[in-house]
Amino acid sequence: MGIIRATAKAVGSSLADQWLEVYEPEDMGDQTVFTSGVKMRKGQNVKGTGDTVSNGSVIHVYDNQFMMLVDGGRIVDYTAEPGYYKVDNSCMPSVFNGELKESVKETFSRIKFGGTTPVRQKVFYINLQEIKGIKFGTRNPISYFDSFYNAELFLRAHGTYSIKITDPLLFYQEAIPRNAGHVEIRDINEQYMAEFLEALQSSVNQMSADGIRISYVPSKGRELSKYMADTLDEDWNRMRGMEILAVGIASISYDEESQKMIQMRNQGAMLSDPFVREGYVQGAMARGLEAAGSNANGSMAGFMGMGVGMQAGGAMMQNASGLNLAQMQMQQQAAQANGQMNMTEGPVSPAGAADTWVCACGTKNTGKFCSECGSPRPALEWTCACGTKNTGKFCSECGSPRR
Repeated sequence: MGIIRATAKAVGSSLADQWLEVYEPEDMGDQTVFTSGVKMRKGQNVKGTGDTVSNGSVIHVYDNQFMMLVDGGRIVDYTAEPGYYKVDNSCMPSVFNGELKESVKETFSRIKFGGTTPVRQKVFYINLQEIKGIKFGTRNPISYFDSFYNAELFLRAHGTYSIKITDPLLFYQEAIPRNAGHVEIRDINEQYMAEFLEALQSSVNQMSADGIRISYVPSKGRELSKYMADTLDEDWNRMRGMEILAVGIASISYDEESQKMIQMRNQGAMLSDPFVREGYVQGAMARGLEAAGSNANGSMAGFMGMGVGMQAGGAMMQNASGLNLAQMQMQQQAAQANGQMNMTEGPVSPAGAADTWVCACGTKNTGKFCSECGSPRPALEWTCACGTKNTGKFCSECGSPRR
């Protein structure tokens, strides 16, 4: 029993004049994995039965479809090549493998029909296209150790993934329920989803071990697909004849504790900059003055209260501001030593000789006065971002520090 290829000319001429059945696949959507063949006949074949594909019937196979001729749950013949095929119960299986791997033939040799007279022959189709848009979401947060934050964080992930059937015979044998006529991926996805989420956690943990920052995970869809393939494909190919094709992460969210830790770490990183820290101190003082002026009991009462507070905390604020200014000056001096100061006018010292200056008479000096003519050393000028020229450490117009 088997199928033989029928020419398009035969289908269009002689077969049309006979009482033969023609089978077409049911409509396949993006998530359809399995469907039955639909009998299309001209006239009425009263001698045929509903469960048996008559000898001489024609089966139509489209691109990216795998057709099986099945008898009592056992595969009689199959094809993965598009075209028209004629059922011939007197011939051996033809086995049109198409672009499928040779492992499909090995599967067929294990589960093929024994060769007895057909009783309940049926036509089935399996979708070889990418099965897309399978939604997933983590029920519980996934742990993720981030070396940048040096903390165990927890995230939730939502998105979609896609699969591809690589061994349709094995997939039919292991994944399709018996006596099923039409199967969508959601009909059989409960077990696979549990395995997918388990592999997702393992893959996310591997990304953590590889040092990928947690904030980069949403943009690592390709890498995550590779991790998932390494984790799942061997088992899914061997057990069910399918594999992960792509993983798309729509959103990554953190649990409440992780969000607090990330915000605390980011704030700490910002406040490590003395310029930011000094701005925060000055802003806090300005907000205090503004609040005192709008005191409901009168601005005088507000300023009196603020004065008491300043006496108590003024020393701390002064020390903090002094520390900020000292660190700012250290940064400026380091930048000046490295030649990174933005000087627009005044004498420029050679690299590696920050204390050397050239007098108008042409003499090089290191002190405050020229050793040749006694002229004083000119003050270095710098231009602020507001456009004001200055010689001191702060802008005389806007108060910005020299950079």
